Amino acid sequence: MIFTYNKEHVGDVLMVIAADDQGAKLAAERKGNVARVYREDNVQTVAWNIFELSDLFEITERGQVQLTDEQVAILNQELTKEGFQAELVNDRVPKFVVGEILEMVAHPDSDHLNICQVQVAADQTVQIVAGAPNARVGLKTIVALSGAMMPKGNLIFPGELRGEKSFGMMCSPRELQLPNAPQKRGVIELSEDQVVGTPFDPAKHWTA
Repeated sequence: MIFTYNKEHVGDVLMVIAADDQGAKLAAERKGNVARVYREDNVQTVAWNIFELSDLFEITERGQVQLTDEQVAILNQELTKEGFQAELVNDRVPKFVVGEILEMVAHPDSDHLNICQVQVAADQTVQIVAGAPNARVGLKTIVALSGAMMPKGNLIFPGELRGEKSFGMMCSPRELQLPNAPQKRGVIELSEDQVVGTPFDPAKHWTA
């Protein structure tokens, strides 16, 4: 789940993104200070809005925020109080990590995309379709995993590019809004000594 909050520009409401709406038509039901947003076609819950959040606890950050287990428990109490039979799960797994391209083959239906097998943890490899001109086997870069929110607010969910499944995105310095990022295509290139699965740290992983 993705938690996002911006009191100054949005108001005192915590937005909880639970699933990819895949462009489906949405509807909402509100009970008290809780609103459930769901797909009309299959009633799947895709988001929650928690209004008057400051009555429950304070958040000082803006944008995507990390909540404590105690804060998520308070939110679940609020859902129950308003009559919703659901439970929010606090996903503390880092969503931006060091990854390494282990395999890469040309996309069969594109002249610029490649299908990459990218190791993102000691025991996890994901398939990512990418068009970065500097992508190559052995390259270590920063990977946005499913459930990540990019600096511009777009969300990363599993999807397909021209019929091939993709489970994340390898990031360019520009997409990560890093200082003095080159304004050109190409994923960030890390040194060979970076450890796969390490959470992204701009101070550690970027020098302009």
